[in-house]
Amino acid sequence: MGIPVEELKENAPEPSFATKDGASPAGEKEKHRKEWFQKHGEMIAALVAGVLILIGWGLSVKTSSLIVDVLFITAFIIGGFAKAKEGITETIKDKTLNVELLMLLAAIGAAVIGYWLEGAILIFIFSLSGALETYAMNKSSDELSALMSLTPETARVLRNGKEESILAKDLQIGDTILVKPGELMPADGVVVKGKTSINESAITGESMPVRKGEKEEVLASTVNLNGVVHVKVTKTNEQTLFQKIIKLVQSAQEEKPPAHLFIERVENYYVIAVLAASGLMMFLPHFLLGWSWNETIYRALVLLVVASPCALVASTMPAILSAISKGARKGMLFKGGVHLEGLASLSAIAFDKTGTLTTGKPEVTDIVASDGWDPKQILQIAVSIEHYSNHPLASAIMRKAKDEKVDVLEAEEIKDNPGWGIEGIVSGKHYKIGKADFVGTESTETFLNTVTLKSAGKTIVFVKSEQGIIGALALKDAVRTDAKKAIEDLNAAGVKTYMLTGDSEETAREIAREVGVTNYKAECLPNQKLDEIKRLTKNYQRVAMVGDGINDTPALATAHVGIAMGAGTDAALETANVVIVNNDLRSIPYTIKLSKKMNRIIKQNMVFSIAVIVALIASNFMQNLSLPLGVIGHEGSTILVILNGLRMLRG
Repeated sequence: MGIPVEELKENAPEPSFATKDGASPAGEKEKHRKEWFQKHGEMIAALVAGVLILIGWGLSVKTSSLIVDVLFITAFIIGGFAKAKEGITETIKDKTLNVELLMLLAAIGAAVIGYWLEGAILIFIFSLSGALETYAMNKSSDELSALMSLTPETARVLRNGKEESILAKDLQIGDTILVKPGELMPADGVVVKGKTSINESAITGESMPVRKGEKEEVLASTVNLNGVVHVKVTKTNEQTLFQKIIKLVQSAQEEKPPAHLFIERVENYYVIAVLAASGLMMFLPHFLLGWSWNETIYRALVLLVVASPCALVASTMPAILSAISKGARKGMLFKGGVHLEGLASLSAIAFDKTGTLTTGKPEVTDIVASDGWDPKQILQIAVSIEHYSNHPLASAIMRKAKDEKVDVLEAEEIKDNPGWGIEGIVSGKHYKIGKADFVGTESTETFLNTVTLKSAGKTIVFVKSEQGIIGALALKDAVRTDAKKAIEDLNAAGVKTYMLTGDSEETAREIAREVGVTNYKAECLPNQKLDEIKRLTKNYQRVAMVGDGINDTPALATAHVGIAMGAGTDAALETANVVIVNNDLRSIPYTIKLSKKMNRIIKQNMVFSIAVIVALIASNFMQNLSLPLGVIGHEGSTILVILNGLRMLRG
């Protein structure tokens, strides 16, 4: 039941500003008509069959005529064609029996013994439940179709001073593209000219526009709002984050979780058992219980209907696909339903620090100065020299100076000492800026004894003049604003939280205290992170690892569930089972709740569907169940489990 995922690319809506292969407007309209019918045809056929049955039933009350028979036969054909074709095709292709064949045989059998109305009702309700399941599948498929519609077809590339229009998929790394207001970004890149605001909601889920200027990154399929920008392409079409998101959604829709795979494995044997039981029931009760031949055959047909596992088959995928769609709207993408299903039993989770619990960008938190100096003077001297460096700490000092509106002075004779510090002349005086070993360990210790500076978990950069240490700046990798809340929610849910980092013991302890993780391990090399994850998997039922870097990939691959930050490296995104597209760690506890709710719904559906089958079979053996009631009970339960699965889409 439902539509195959491989058809989605054909059915995805085209961008409004271009058509593929120069298709004519008439051809486009015809294509959209076909797509619309593919999407809604099953429901239309079911409803038409229902109307014909109502008319036929109304006429049969007053008279018995050929017209009534024609109406019922037409209802059979219209309502049952799609399911009959599906059942026969899958049986031939997979060489296995399925529930569609059971329903087809039951409907034909009912007609053969004169129960045209009952057979027609069976076909109608079965086709209606199938249409509802297709709707459930489409709700998830629409997420991918909507994503694909945001992929621009063309790009304006600047070559030899001229503007050319080419297909976006043909862009190469190093190309410079022109993007005007209101257009989609054709590729990932860096702004080389111009300023604008970008709507990144398609990628991050954040509705507020983001200001972008020169040297800042932009992502494919985000919307350029109000400025003309030149962008240098940094990734090919297949490598963009947006294309990776599409592949993740496709993968999640195609991969079936264990519960559904189990049902598929036993379905063929179950159908054979039902056919065998119905075959025996067609003659055994006549000889053993004295039933009439008409009653015996009638009860066999009822058994064929009520014992069919339609509701059981439909108990998993609608709920899973709905949950995947719900998670995607919250910024969590899964490479398969099995990974979403497994989060419900998560008992421990380990986080990388830099770029995961922290932003990965150091910030200046404190500036102290010796007597006779002002903190702003210290910052001015530091930024005047450091702005010649490309070190991350230098970038942090420049950001602080910009925030404080400190002017940059002219600096001369700059000498960079990688790994140690930088020195130069400002206003005729020589200064050295860097770590304690670079400016003098003894003098830094003396200086720190004269000032008040909270240095726990921070990096200290000293400023030294010809007379001695005149000041210091404390920098710290800032904790993500969402990290504390995420860890708090995970701890409250009983999930043990760990932090694995290559930083020093002091820094690790301070960050762990600030974010609230219950355990941490410092000075971890990639292989040591892997060893820690192996240890956790032995001690806990299910373990997740959250990271963003290449050094995290061994641990991501070893954990039961690997979770990558959307802004992480390509290696991390490829290795992980789950991607947090919006980089919001609060999505993790939310998704655990989503997983638990999904598993509850699947269990409810399975227990309910099995209970209904058992009750209907028992009623049939007691000769208390008519074929119409059996049809309603059986197909009604199928509709109910589908609707119960669709509850995952709410909110």
